[in-house]
Amino acid sequence: MTPALYWFLAGLVLVIVELMTGTFYLLIFGIACSAAALVAYAGGDFAPQAIVAAFTALVGLVIVKKRKRSLEGQGDAAAIDVGQIATFETWLNQEGRLARVRYRGAPWDADVAGATDLPAGASLFVTAVDGTRLKVSQHRP
Repeated sequence: MTPALYWFLAGLVLVIVELMTGTFYLLIFGIACSAAALVAYAGGDFAPQAIVAAFTALVGLVIVKKRKRSLEGQGDAAAIDVGQIATFETWLNQEGRLARVRYRGAPWDADVAGATDLPAGASLFVTAVDGTRLKVSQHRP
């Protein structure tokens, strides 16, 4: 087998494994191996192949890192719920401060901060979202 085929197969394996992980890093290395395969196919020695693979991987990693950093700066999607009003329905566990509230037309379990004597229909404010459970309080966050 030729070096170009080795590079191509390595790149193909990395891309296939990437499809199972979803991190984009193995995709970058797969693309880098494919670039090295092109250099090998064009007749380049091992040194230029390795340099092209390393350079392509480095550029790809910088792009992925910048993209990841820009996405992290956009904030948490759950932050849109903070400050919204939920309606108290009933206690599920009053000692544990776990209640059922209605939020956006659907029933939610909620951890209640503060008050213990809430009448049905009382308005509460969403202070945080923890998975499928709301954190609520009588005070606006």
